[in-house]
Amino acid sequence: MAIGLLALMAAAIFTGAALYVSVVEQPARLVLDDRALLCEWKPSYHRGTAMQAPLALIGCALGVIAFWQLAHPGFLVGAVAMILPWPWTLIAIKPTNDALVATALGDAGAASRALIVKWGVLHRVRLALGAIAALAFFWACMAR
Repeated sequence: MAIGLLALMAAAIFTGAALYVSVVEQPARLVLDDRALLCEWKPSYHRGTAMQAPLALIGCALGVIAFWQLAHPGFLVGAVAMILPWPWTLIAIKPTNDALVATALGDAGAASRALIVKWGVLHRVRLALGAIAALAFFWACMAR
């Protein structure tokens, strides 16, 4: 059961971070001028990746172990939801990330702003997947 609670904790932290980005950081950065917006987004993106990517892997692994130990389907659902941000990021978000990372600060403008707005919308899917994982892990933990 401890593994299941750790999976829940990883999913909750992942979801909390994604919620913070969507509700606080993204709206706050969008009030900046185009150059400052891009300047803020770049290090934020790199730091966020360094935190959320491992959380997704850890949460998935813990969910799989909990499912193997306890055979509750909530752990499997949560594990799948925790790993899905990886392919979502690689397939749907990476082209936007790459374009923004490649944009020089001197070239910031309406196009880079539009990409950051798009990035924010795409990032909400990661929030939804984290919430699904957290709810599935919570369901499984409460059933035991």
